[in-house]
Parts: sequence; C-alpha cells; structure tokens
Amino acid sequence: MADTPIIFDRALIARRRKAAHARGGVPDFLVASAVSDLDLRLAAVNRRFETVLDLGSGGLAAEALRASGKAGRIVVADVLAAGPGADVVVDDEALPFEAGSFDLVVSTLSLQATNDLPGALVQIRRMLKPDGLFLGAMLGGDTLFELRASLIEAESAVAGGASPRVAPFADLRTLAGLLQRAGLALPVADVDPLTVRYDHLFALMADLKASGATNALVHRSRRPLPRGVLARAAEIYAERFADADGRIRATVEIVSLSGWAPHESQQKPLAPGSARMRLADALGTTERSAGEKAGG
Repeated sequence: MADTPIIFDRALIARRRKAAHARGGVPDFLVASAVSDLDLRLAAVNRRFETVLDLGSGGLAAEALRASGKAGRIVVADVLAAGPGADVVVDDEALPFEAGSFDLVVSTLSLQATNDLPGALVQIRRMLKPDGLFLGAMLGGDTLFELRASLIEAESAVAGGASPRVAPFADLRTLAGLLQRAGLALPVADVDPLTVRYDHLFALMADLKASGATNALVHRSRRPLPRGVLARAAEIYAERFADADGRIRATVEIVSLSGWAPHESQQKPLAPGSARMRLADALGTTERSAGEKAGG
C-alpha cells in the first residue's frame, strides 16, 4: 500500500464505530435497504452457497441469507470494530482469509471507507472459490452532495476558506471498472438513489454522529466548526434542498456490485469476426456503406 493515497483515518473510524455500537443506537436503515436489495439479487441466482462471508453488515445480511435457504455455513465479519453477532473483527484492507475460502462473499456499505478499494476487491476475488460470487453495496458519488455543498459554501463565506467535511465516493463507472480490474468475471454495477428527509441540518448531522459516520478524512480540520458556519450552512441547506413542507433532503446513492470468480463453465463473449449472420439480415434492412446517403 506504499503508493496508495491515504484518504481515511482508519483508526478514527474504528473508534467511532466501536463507540456507536456501545451506545446501541446505530441507525441501520441504509444497511437494511442494501440487504433487502441483496436478497432480491440472490433470489435470481438458482444456486446454494455452502460457505459464505458476511462482510460488514453487522449480521443483517447473514439473517437474510439464512432466511433464503441458499446459504450453508456463514462467517459474520465486522469491519474494524466489534458489532452485534460478529464472529470475527477484520480490517477490510487486510482480510485474513485464505484463497478459495468462500462460495459467496457479501459486503454491505463498508468498502467505501477503505483507502485501497482496488486492493480490497482483489482480496475478495482471491478469497472466492472458482465460480464463487461477490455481491456488494457501496455508497456512490452523489451521496450527501447537499451537505457537502452547503458546508463548503458556508465555511468559505464565514471563515474565508473550507476544509473537506464530507468524504468523496466513487461513481458508478469507476466502480464497474474496478470489478474488472480485480479479475471478476461477468461484472455488473448499478445505482439506486435514495432520498432521506430530515427536519433540519442538525438532525442529519446527529444521525451521522450516532452511526459513527462523521468526518474521518485524514486531511480534515481538527477544529470544530464555528457556530456561525453551522448556522449559515443550515440556512443554505434549507434554501436549496428543502421540500414544500420545509423538510430537507439528503441524497444517498447505493451502488450494487456483483461479479464471479472466473470458471470455465461461465459464458464468454464471442471472438471478434465469429458472427455467422449479418446484422442487416437479422433486422430485415438493407446494408449501406458509411458514405452512402439514406434514400439514395
């Protein structure tokens, strides 16, 4: 990881998650939404997975997997801090499992906080048995864009400069490319935007704090935001991102990822030039050269 940019303070994330679990008040509706989507995707796979890793859901994914009847032995691994029902605590930047350990690995809303996401996906690919499946969910690029914009504008206006306050998240195209880069076959990535509504900015920030999801960027300012900046940010948020009833919107993008460990039984694209029928014949049209005008 010598050349990997260090974006997140992983030790701080671990401490905050541990404190959130100790308080027992972690809002899990986003993880529950990701697990519900996972359940739907798994229903489309006509297969049973004998060895499964639940990575980072706090055990919620394991519950859905057991209910599906498609999972055998499930290892519940919490990320960085012990959570309810975890069998083992792991660091998803240095996963301790041997190659070919699992038929299915599921990860729900934890990988976006890794400094070396490409490396984490390569490790997941390595842990899968041949023809094993990875199903993941991550926060996408537009997540909390309203909060980011409001804080930047308010801090710039009041304090004369802005510190990074909201973590960057990868977009759909980047994540799809990383699946291929990790060596996963038949990669699929799609995005589901959600809108969560709050009475005001401070309710949103309280929710983030309760879940241990506040600013953990390495280059964050260590000084608390002045009250004047927070007040102005709340005004900007309410002016630009509120509904008619006065409640503010917070966008959350959940990017669903899937890919298979390569196996000879999987479908493969045809080699270029191997088609036995012209596209024009299949469509029932007349083929024209690139320089020929239509109707000529």
